[in-house]
Amino acid sequence: MTNLEKNKKSVVAFFTRAFNDHEPADAVAKYVGSRYIQHNPDTPDGPAAFVESTKKFIAQNPKVSVDIKRVIAEGNLVVTHDLVKVSPEHRGLAGIDIFRLENGKIVEHWDARQPIPEKAANQNTMF
Repeated sequence: MTNLEKNKKSVVAFFTRAFNDHEPADAVAKYVGSRYIQHNPDTPDGPAAFVESTKKFIAQNPKVSVDIKRVIAEGNLVVTHDLVKVSPEHRGLAGIDIFRLENGKIVEHWDARQPIPEKAANQNTMF
């Protein structure tokens, strides 16, 4: 298995463990490096801050789920194209998450999200 494939598997496992399994501390322990640089303005830097922020988010949204639609890797970056739903009936948010890895561990994160509208100006989906 190439490093790209390993990195992709690590990111998918991290996302799944943190948000779908509701185990952010375990996800960090397994897949995040000793430092975690966060570019989302709602979350402070650091692995512990991610755990606390995610625990609060899950407490507020106990049925949250992430459905990863695509995973792209190049160099030490992995990008996911994903659907985040705070509940089964929620229309959801289309998202792009970018992770930078060092030695197989996640050390940096960027993201962008937009709500899925009820009506679109075209027949395409967001995925």
